[in-house]
Amino acid sequence: MEGNVQPPVPINQTSVGTASNRVTILRKYRWLWVSLLSLALFATSLIIAFHAYIAWMLARPHIDPLVSNPKAWFGASYEDVRFPSLNGSTELSGWYIPASSPSQSGKTVVFSHGYGGNREEIWVPIYDLAQAVQQQGYNVLMFDYGYVQPQAIVNGGVRESEELLGAVQYARERGADQVFVWGFSMGAGTALQAALHDKQLIDAMILDSTFILEPATLYHNMKQVANLPSISQPLVHFFFPIINGISFKQIPYQTVKEAQYRMPIFFIHGKMDQKAPYEIAQDIYNRQAADSGSQLWLLPNDGHELIYRAHKDAYLQMTTGFLRTYSHH
Repeated sequence: MEGNVQPPVPINQTSVGTASNRVTILRKYRWLWVSLLSLALFATSLIIAFHAYIAWMLARPHIDPLVSNPKAWFGASYEDVRFPSLNGSTELSGWYIPASSPSQSGKTVVFSHGYGGNREEIWVPIYDLAQAVQQQGYNVLMFDYGYVQPQAIVNGGVRESEELLGAVQYARERGADQVFVWGFSMGAGTALQAALHDKQLIDAMILDSTFILEPATLYHNMKQVANLPSISQPLVHFFFPIINGISFKQIPYQTVKEAQYRMPIFFIHGKMDQKAPYEIAQDIYNRQAADSGSQLWLLPNDGHELIYRAHKDAYLQMTTGFLRTYSHH
């Protein structure tokens, strides 16, 4: 039996070395793929978090506290007032400034401030306009939209339009037989939303630098802050309702742009506006009936909400003239 024992087969060292090298290479590639996948997942997470943060911030702009009041700014007596939105969903606070002449107290101007601001809108400055109309016999109502409060968020004009109509209704309850809305930026866009279903509450409107929250305008503004790719637009739209509870589909921006309004509107806009493209206001004006009484003052070299500062005399002359035209005496 011992004579039949087979000698051991010699190990091929070359084969063993090749197999070992393959295992080493496979391990290296596996770690490479794992590293690349981890990097891709991390980058994707960053992109998701960044756009979710943008959606969160859009609904929660920083708003400075009030720094003055009508008495301190131009010597006008005023009342601190509170009133509900038209549908009763929110309670709002503001200042009611009686007309300088009690005999002319049947007309009220309600100011509608813009995104990221409060009732003061210092950069306009809105106090100058409040003083001008108050001295011409109009009561003035300056109020804060609900999102000025820390616990609330910007609602794209859906809730804000009800709040503006609540302010107009409050002015009516204070005895006004005519109410004029004077809006700025998103406050002007909100006024147009309110005018879609105002039930004869608003007599005329002055809209300065009208901003309408729609996908194209939102992306236009995002591009002003950072050179974001086009994919950013649908990502923000995706996260906005998840984080903030309201979808862009709920904002009637197309209806706002295509409607014919029953009241006369004075549109004021600068062609150098980097936040609200002037073509939108121009197109809305062009859709109004020829006998609507609406007007458009389009300035070639002015920016967003900066027209009054640059053309004070002309601005006051044209806006107060518009109010007088539609004021009953």
